Amino acid sequence: MEFNFDFLSKYSNYFVVGTKTTLILALSAVIIGTILGLVLSLMKLSKFKVLKAIAVTYIEFVRGTPLLIQIWIIYIGLPLVIGVDLPDIMTGIIALSLNSGAYVAEIIRAGIQAIDRGQMEAARSLGMKEGLAMREIIIPQAFKNILPALGNEFISIIKESSMVSVIGVAELMYSTGTVRAASFIPFEPLIVAALIYFVITFILTRIMGVVERRLKASDSR
Repeated sequence: MEFNFDFLSKYSNYFVVGTKTTLILALSAVIIGTILGLVLSLMKLSKFKVLKAIAVTYIEFVRGTPLLIQIWIIYIGLPLVIGVDLPDIMTGIIALSLNSGAYVAEIIRAGIQAIDRGQMEAARSLGMKEGLAMREIIIPQAFKNILPALGNEFISIIKESSMVSVIGVAELMYSTGTVRAASFIPFEPLIVAALIYFVITFILTRIMGVVERRLKASDSR
C-alpha cells in the first residue's frame, strides 16, 4: 500500500485553521470549566442542602450522559431558551465547558477533601472566617495537588472537542473531513489529524510533567 500525502500542498491551511480552532475550544472549555467546577465543588461541599442537591444533580446528569447528546441539547435547546442563535463555535465552547465543569468539580472536591482538616481548624482558631480560610489556604493547596488531574482533563477536552464537528464547528476533525471530501483521499488526512492530536497532547503532557516536578521541588524546599 502506498500513501499519498500530495494533498498537503493544497489543503495544509485547513489543518492549520482546524488546529487553531481546536486549541481555542479546549483552552476556553478548560478555563470556564475550571471556574464552573470550583463553584460546583464548593456547592457540593456546602452545608446548605439545596446548593448541595443542585450540584449533585448537575454533576451526576452530565457525567451520566454522552457528550454528543449534551452538544445537541445545547445546540438546539439554548436558542429556544434565550431566543438568540449563537455562533457554532460559541455553542461548542458552552457545551464543552458545561461537560468539563462536572468532571473538574469532582477533581477539585477530592483535592479539597484531601487537605488535612487541621489546617482549617487552625485558620479558624486564628480568627479567619471559613470562606477566607478556604480561599487563602485550602484551595491553593488543593489546586497544587490536583494539577496533574486538571492536565489530564485538558488533554481529554482536546480530544473530545472533535465531537463539536457534528454541529459544523470547523475544528480539526471537521477540517479533516473537508479535506477528505475535496481531495477524494479518504485515509491519509486522518493520519495527519491523528499526528496533530498526538503532538498537541504530547507537548502538553511534557509541560505538565515539568510543572509537576517544579511544584514537588518547591515543596521539598
